[in-house]
Amino acid sequence: QVQLVESGGGLVQPGGSLRLSCVVSGSIFRINAMGWYRQAPGKQRELVAAITSASNTNYADSVKGRFTISRDNAKNTGYLQMNSLKPEDTAVYYCNADVRLSWGRDYDYWGQGTQVTVSS
Repeated sequence: QVQLVESGGGLVQPGGSLRLSCVVSGSIFRINAMGWYRQAPGKQRELVAAITSASNTNYADSVKGRFTISRDNAKNTGYLQMNSLKPEDTAVYYCNADVRLSWGRDYDYWGQGTQVTVSS
């Protein structure tokens, strides 16, 4: 039983900032990699940012220089710092974690999603 709980979404003005958090709990041996995805109405879900167990990061071109993904392994928590937000960033943001379970199997888990709305 692994759960991902997201927080930090909301309504923000263009140019503003938000920080999303994703807390992973359960029978976890380790979190191999984490990522943030987003999906706007009528569009496909897309990868926003990802971070590996080696702390390598990847970003979508649309958010490079504005968003930063990070993780706190001691807290089993991932973050997405979003700065200089634009209306086109409006979407439901989902946390994803590739988890090594206590009994040795790897599975992907998803958070429930948190709404980010950028509007004046």
